[in-house]
Amino acid sequence: MDFTIRAASLEDCKDIARMIRELAEFEKVDEHVKVTQRDLEQDGFSKNPFFHGIIAEVPEQLRTKEGHTKIGYALYFYSYSSWKGRSVYMEDLYVMPEFRGKGIGKALMSKVAQLGLAAGCNQFNFTVLEWNKSSLDFYLSQGCFDVTASMGYHCMRCEGEALEHLAQP
Repeated sequence: MDFTIRAASLEDCKDIARMIRELAEFEKVDEHVKVTQRDLEQDGFSKNPFFHGIIAEVPEQLRTKEGHTKIGYALYFYSYSSWKGRSVYMEDLYVMPEFRGKGIGKALMSKVAQLGLAAGCNQFNFTVLEWNKSSLDFYLSQGCFDVTASMGYHCMRCEGEALEHLAQP
């Protein structure tokens, strides 16, 4: 399949927002998406971005029936492990359903790994839903391991009123 992987630009935010909604629908959590195109523009393309992105794109002749040529993306950011040092965290990895199984997801993931290594990272972290067996199997086949299963760590979150309460002195 003919496709390219490139850095996301400000002009891609409309398509990234579309694919974020598609990913949320796939994960059965679309009611949780609050991020807008404008949020993506501000948070990813300001002087100090909160995230970075890459886009998978196909040529015009392979566009979707809706006319999309941007058919996948990954969002990532750099973090720090007090045990291992620099790390990269992949927030999202998504490929439109009709383009799956063609190496595009692997290419996106490989590019995030390459960017992490180039930045001096020695760890690549991400989450996957427990029911997404095909993705779990793929990640395991790539040499990744399940931190929850092997080390017992759970991903925790605090948001909304609980976050406001936690921030009180």
